[in-house]
Amino acid sequence: MAKYNTLLYYCYSTIADAEQFATDHLKFCKSLGLTGRIIVADEGLNGTVSGTVEACKSYMDAVHADERFAHTDFKIDEVDEPSFVKMHVRYKSEIVHSGLRDPNIINPQKQTGKHLEPAEFLEMKDRDDVVILDVRSNYEHSVGRFKNAVTLDIENFRDFPSKINELAQYKDKKILTYCTGGIKCEKASALLLHEGFENVYQLHGGIIKYGKEVGGEDFEGKCYVFDNRLTVDVNQINPKVISTCFNCGSTTDKMINCANPECNEHFTQCDECGSKMEGCCSAECQSHPRKRVYDGTGYYVKVPQPVNVTKKSKVQLAE
Repeated sequence: MAKYNTLLYYCYSTIADAEQFATDHLKFCKSLGLTGRIIVADEGLNGTVSGTVEACKSYMDAVHADERFAHTDFKIDEVDEPSFVKMHVRYKSEIVHSGLRDPNIINPQKQTGKHLEPAEFLEMKDRDDVVILDVRSNYEHSVGRFKNAVTLDIENFRDFPSKINELAQYKDKKILTYCTGGIKCEKASALLLHEGFENVYQLHGGIIKYGKEVGGEDFEGKCYVFDNRLTVDVNQINPKVISTCFNCGSTTDKMINCANPECNEHFTQCDECGSKMEGCCSAECQSHPRKRVYDGTGYYVKVPQPVNVTKKSKVQLAE
């Protein structure tokens, strides 16, 4: 039995004085010895935390004991070691950055797409009148996505609203949205409904819950996660690698961050190129004076980056 758990969760619920809540919540998490990242906003919580099985249970019990978060759905992974190095709790304007901040227009507490449990999603996804829509960013769906899913060319979820017009062709279909844990779908599906899409659904608990409950059938590749694991396996039924090495084009499902902290690009890289490029996406990044030591994992504790730095791999892709 694993000694540690990693918890992925979110909860849309109004928090009065959310900034003070974030300060107090950080102290509480540290008292349990947890590591992880939690975003607190007036609209709720969004977090991934990791710690001993006992500490994680204490945390879940405390969250559920608060009536504001009593309905929080925790996705639990057993891990061999904590999935983070430090504990951060930060107050922000949204728990997932979408730019959709007007609660009179988009409010997941009032209206979202119909939640589908994983078994329901599995039963519906291949119907002729259904479109599966991935609402995640490029680097996420590049390493793994549902078979036949519609993907969008977005660098961040805040770009999603600008892509709505591209989806107009599917207005007569049932749209099944999905993301890692479900949080992005809450606002994505709400926006689709606001824009006149009538039959909008979302995968409750996201890819992670789908993998745990129905075996991950037809999810091709791996699922990107926001901790030092970077990706996790989902499909236990018909797994398939769909991603290729950014540098040489060989098949690989290994996702890393560029060793140059001023780039920090998310990309797939095979072990051979990882050794050759020292975990960098380009020769320019490899020669950068701030290049971090590549240990084979491609995960680094986040450091502040200078403003307006163009990622080298973006330049390379554009050439």
